[in-house]
Amino acid sequence: MTRLRFAAFALTLAGIAAVALVGNTAPETTGGKMSDAANKFLASLTPEQKKKATFDFNDPHRTKWFFTPQQNKEKKFTRKGVRLEEMTPEQKKAALELLKSGLSAKGYEQATGIIGLEGMLAELEGGKGAMVRNTGWYFVSIFGEPSNTGKWGWRVEGHHLSVNYTLDKGEVVAGAPMLFGANPADVKAGAKKGLRTLPDIEDHARALIKSLNADQDKVAKQPKAFPEIKEGQPKADVGAPVGITADKLTADQKGTLVKLLQAYTDRMPEDLAAGEMKKVKATPDAKLFFAYSGSATPGERYTYRIQGPEFVVEFLNTQNDSAKNPANHIHSAWRRLPVDFGLSE
Repeated sequence: MTRLRFAAFALTLAGIAAVALVGNTAPETTGGKMSDAANKFLASLTPEQKKKATFDFNDPHRTKWFFTPQQNKEKKFTRKGVRLEEMTPEQKKAALELLKSGLSAKGYEQATGIIGLEGMLAELEGGKGAMVRNTGWYFVSIFGEPSNTGKWGWRVEGHHLSVNYTLDKGEVVAGAPMLFGANPADVKAGAKKGLRTLPDIEDHARALIKSLNADQDKVAKQPKAFPEIKEGQPKADVGAPVGITADKLTADQKGTLVKLLQAYTDRMPEDLAAGEMKKVKATPDAKLFFAYSGSATPGERYTYRIQGPEFVVEFLNTQNDSAKNPANHIHSAWRRLPVDFGLSE
């Protein structure tokens, strides 16, 4: 992506953020802010757009989430919802305000950075790739009626980004699945050389892997890469945990593991992140597992998983980026166990 185009995209997002901050009159609770933002977004839409954006709370689409490109043989999008490219500037502002209500400032910066990377891919591939690269192909869906009294949910989703929330009586009951990806993970050339959209989830993981002694490594390292994150369904379906438990780590190593987990929860608003980390810290060390495959050396393929009784973190960096640089393409997710979307099973 040219410097001018990337800068223009960044400035647009920055302007939207500034206006939203000045005019924010949403209730103080995170659930209230989400309801307020969702209703403002819906009020900005035309009847045709609103029909695309709204679904019954129990519609199967609510749990059919995807982070991979969704298109048919004619390269037409197949995702549901109303997409950014068909919105006016004011509607886009409202859509991004909804996204912001479900993310921290850092999480919002990463999410909009992910969208920006799609523009980089469009420039790099020049329309010759198998997949359409379009920063306007990010879709908003509302499930049920946004309120502080009933059940409802929302999603903002496109390539390498899926933010899903479920609420009941004004309270957030689930903020999962939350998927952030990056291609390239580390921009190797051009005006944005050195840009890393998701650095913490690699840096802390590599530090932890490198700190393991031989005996620890025998337990933590897996012979095969973990499989791709399972999209399109409400269950992570990761099976029994494997690897080394936190009680077998030193205090410093456990501290690094906690920092790695915080890199995922810190994508969420502060109160939700604190709630998730409270569950993490309440997990007995003997039931908190870390496992990895591959190599912690940049440019070499690796995967890792962190699993407790109530949550799982999944990470893969096994694909080349679009410029053919090896192991420079991230998929990372925070998911609830046994099931996402506030479901019991």
